[in-house]
Amino acid sequence: MGYAEVNGLRLWYEVHGAGRPLVLLHGGYGAVETFASILPALAERRRVVGVDLQGHGRTPDVDRPLRYESMADDVAALIRHLDLGETDVLGYSLGGGVALRLAVQHPEVVRRLVVVSAPFRRRGWYPEVLAAMAAHDEQTGERMRGTPPHERYARIAPDPDAWPALWAKSGDLLRRDYDWSAQVAALAAPTLLVFADADSVPTGHVAEFFGLLGGGHRDAGWDGTNRPASRLAVLPGLTHYDILASPALPAVVLPFLTTQVREPT
Repeated sequence: MGYAEVNGLRLWYEVHGAGRPLVLLHGGYGAVETFASILPALAERRRVVGVDLQGHGRTPDVDRPLRYESMADDVAALIRHLDLGETDVLGYSLGGGVALRLAVQHPEVVRRLVVVSAPFRRRGWYPEVLAAMAAHDEQTGERMRGTPPHERYARIAPDPDAWPALWAKSGDLLRRDYDWSAQVAALAAPTLLVFADADSVPTGHVAEFFGLLGGGHRDAGWDGTNRPASRLAVLPGLTHYDILASPALPAVVLPFLTTQVREPT
């Protein structure tokens, strides 16, 4: 574990386990530690590379806005820095958006993609979630002091006083509109979508997302020959906020990463 100097950023990463690499990208205000509940199960089978994104966890912020695209470039640079080759990537929430952009912008470094609880367009979130995201600013960050995310940040961040600034920069990102439907439809990497059945993303958007990846258009056939290369998992009894703690997540992710799937034509 340590820092990689990439794109003018000191990007924190840590490695667990052995085997084919799997890069983990956390959600907003998170860090590698947010995967603690499922990391042992993943590291039993894979060489897990956890990353703290710009301004999060142990990675210090730099003088540039938070953008999905630039954070994806950072992760691609790290993959090349560590000479990981073609890599599997799992991103949750904010990290899911970064993982999607990584597969779009740098398809040569992504073998398989797992997107957990993240939409492909901004309006894919429920309206009340969008309203809450739009309100993220320094004052909101001050009100979040003492919460578990803040306590983790205060413990590991290079500059614990930058907590309100992270909320301001995150709010600027979360208020920006985006729609990646065309890029998702053109993705080359087989993709697994994982959502909770009570997620912050409506099931209608989930179905549309899977449809862009070739799923849900026809019967797979008795021998499965019409099954798409991508997969969809909706995990019962979970929400956007506890899906990372569930053993059901690695239980669906690991088979997808290790089972032969039909490559897209």
